[in-house]
Amino acid sequence: MKPFFIILRQKSDKMLINLEEQIQKLKDVRSGKIKEGLKLGVPQIDEWMRFKPSDFTIVVGHANVGKTSVVIYLMLLYAMKHNLKWLIFSSENDPYQLIGKLVEYLEGKPLNKIDSDSFDERVKWVNERFKFIDTNKLYTAKELMELAQHVKNAWSYDGFMIDPYNSLIKDRNVLKGISGHEYDYEVTSEMRIFCKKNNVSIWLNTHAATEALRKKHPQGHPYAEHPIPPMASDVEGGGKFVNRCDNMLSIHRYVSSPSDWMYTHIHVKKVKNIDTGGRPTPLDNPIKLKSVLNNVGFEVNHQNLIPPPKLEQKEMPF
Repeated sequence: MKPFFIILRQKSDKMLINLEEQIQKLKDVRSGKIKEGLKLGVPQIDEWMRFKPSDFTIVVGHANVGKTSVVIYLMLLYAMKHNLKWLIFSSENDPYQLIGKLVEYLEGKPLNKIDSDSFDERVKWVNERFKFIDTNKLYTAKELMELAQHVKNAWSYDGFMIDPYNSLIKDRNVLKGISGHEYDYEVTSEMRIFCKKNNVSIWLNTHAATEALRKKHPQGHPYAEHPIPPMASDVEGGGKFVNRCDNMLSIHRYVSSPSDWMYTHIHVKKVKNIDTGGRPTPLDNPIKLKSVLNNVGFEVNHQNLIPPPKLEQKEMPF
């Protein structure tokens, strides 16, 4: 039988940090060697948000503001710029719809306006960088994360979008011993660990609570009487989500505005590590993306972020 102090030392070795690794990180900060998050080359976006491997990002927004469309557009931009690969679980959209939208973004045209050769080429490109989890069954968070781990072992992706959180069923066996509040904390904690363990960035889409939709801009505001963008604490389930994440985005669109309905506002509510780039946007000055004609892309300051390929150009324009 092993002496107690040897058993204790063995357990401690598994539980305590590697001090040398942590000191090296401090030295990197001191010397300016810390690696920044990935940029898109768009200053209006890069100043506020970056793609960071192993970060856990929460996205919140009201229903019907185009949250998923904007998120997969951002994912596409990072895939194009840095050759990132993404795994997608989106229970509120059929995979063919998302694939079709990605193809439209790449071509800058509606699907029915894209010729067959270009369509096939784009679908192939999308398939090499985006994989979709079958949504014909219900998953608990644990089951979904186990599946994501199996995919990661077989196909090394960089980002994982879960859309939305409330489509995951609760694990009744786990709920027997804890409250729903504690359950959400446990799930989000496990997602954070998955990110760090696999060097994968999770983007978790969430809905805003019903009460948040009742909050309106006051008289005198440019958007008076329109619903305000969700705050960090407006996620269904409360402020625990902003507590657990590394970054939080609030996506909003004034869908009933006769003049600005085509603008998507991205409010960066939290950036835990500003040393690696990004920071919260000013309250009334979010990132603004304007939908282009036919809703096949976005532009910033009149610049299309994915210029449509020229007619004579046969290869991918990136």
